[in-house]
Amino acid sequence: MNAAPGVPAPPRIKAASYVIADADTGEVLAAKDPHGHYLPASTLKTLTALTLVPKMDPNRLVRPSQRACDVEGTKVGMTPKMRYKVSDLFHALMMMSANDAAVTLAEADGGMKKTLADMNAEARRINARDTLAGSPNGLDKDLGLDVRTQHTSAYDLALILREGMKNPDYRKYVQAIDTHFPAPPTKKQRKKGKKTGGYPIHTHNRMLPGQPYAYEGMQGGKNGYTNAAGQTFVAQARRGGHSIVISLMKADRPPSPYATKLLDWGFAARGKVKPVGTLVAPGDAGGDAKGKDAHSNSLLPTNPLTPDDSKRGWALLGGGAAAAVLAVGVLFLVLRRRRRDGRAARAARAARASAATPATAGASAGGGTSGDLGPGSGSGTGPLPSPTRTTPAPTADPPPERAAGRRG
Repeated sequence: MNAAPGVPAPPRIKAASYVIADADTGEVLAAKDPHGHYLPASTLKTLTALTLVPKMDPNRLVRPSQRACDVEGTKVGMTPKMRYKVSDLFHALMMMSANDAAVTLAEADGGMKKTLADMNAEARRINARDTLAGSPNGLDKDLGLDVRTQHTSAYDLALILREGMKNPDYRKYVQAIDTHFPAPPTKKQRKKGKKTGGYPIHTHNRMLPGQPYAYEGMQGGKNGYTNAAGQTFVAQARRGGHSIVISLMKADRPPSPYATKLLDWGFAARGKVKPVGTLVAPGDAGGDAKGKDAHSNSLLPTNPLTPDDSKRGWALLGGGAAAAVLAVGVLFLVLRRRRRDGRAARAARAARASAATPATAGASAGGGTSGDLGPGSGSGTGPLPSPTRTTPAPTADPPPERAAGRRG
């Protein structure tokens, strides 16, 4: 942040990345690694809803596939024997993070491939250029995804929620606390002549009114969690005629207490601190026809901006440069030693050959015997093999989204 008299430093929270912004003006008040790429977990559903809510009739009836019903993680509970209203699916998606609802909505949009293409196109439209959707629900390891194939940033989450909150239907889904979700009738209900049963579903946003961490003015948000992503969260609140949007990624605990600190600081600092950047507008506001990065106008560096971390980016840069120099030096010494050892080995062979019989010398000179050792021989005298980068094997995480709704 840019310090201002009477304004304390942003709160210290154990999250890899965060953004605090004025949702009305788009001014970014403070940030830490705002454009860092992280796994989104269920916060990616904010993009799913932003993409699909405007284009789908809320009263349309959709029948899920068995594949959708069997998806991993948090589920609302669905069956291919029923058809569900799109509005019910969006409530389940945004209230209780239902992965089965996300897949069913993707099927209704024309299939997984089309929906992912639509989501990534929508991200580009609003200039969320740090975002790549590989699923409609944010699951990662269960689908074979990692941060290379699915990612977003704290900056983009703020962009996405801010844009979504402009849509009244979107706001309705993220603000709902309780609603009824349809299901096949029980025996008792059938005896009474009812064709449809159901049960109540409840929000997982612990900061809405009446919830454990209720925050005055909370307008809506979305939490997420997987083992790989950690805790993620994005939310927007309004007080005194002003709105603040916050986002955080890869936190070490359920995010509501951290979010409260970020929002409190945002409302206190708004209008007092000099912005460190801006949330770019949708469309062509941030890039040109040649495809320049839309975030070039956001003015946000990638290193942390909190006072205690303000030098970390330079430290990492210096450390990286030193490491590179050291690596080059070590490589030079290794190659020089191998050349020296090679000369010594050739000299020894020549000495042995001069003392051998003519037949032996001829075999040594023309046969390419043990003197010429190639790479991989174990001799240490062959050419230095090309360095290779290894990728850790994927871990077998348990179904990751189960904790997403019950925590944070």
